[in-house]
Amino acid sequence: QVQLVESGGGLVQPGGSLRLSCTASGIIFSDYHMGWYRQAPGKQRELVATITNFGTTTYGDFVKGRFTISRDNAKNTVYLQMNSLLPDDTAVYYCRAARSGWADWGQGTQVTVSL
Repeated sequence: QVQLVESGGGLVQPGGSLRLSCTASGIIFSDYHMGWYRQAPGKQRELVATITNFGTTTYGDFVKGRFTISRDNAKNTVYLQMNSLLPDDTAVYYCRAARSGWADWGQGTQVTVSL
């Protein structure tokens, strides 16, 4: 059974930083492309960042160099380091694992950027 468990969300002030983690079980982690997506209230889920099994990364246009996705295959974990956070970054952040037409999602972790 595949499990993706996110952690690291919380309340942070504008300009602050958070690091999200997503630990996977039930899959051969190193074979999977991993990604972070987010969904704000009333908006569609959007891509934040992805990292392939080879380590190639992509980012949503809004990231503008503020976020970094990375993975540690020995720990079955993908990270999202978020710096210079803005109120518009407030959303539930979801981890996604994908391979060969199959994908699964974590439950999400709330990130709130506010004074």
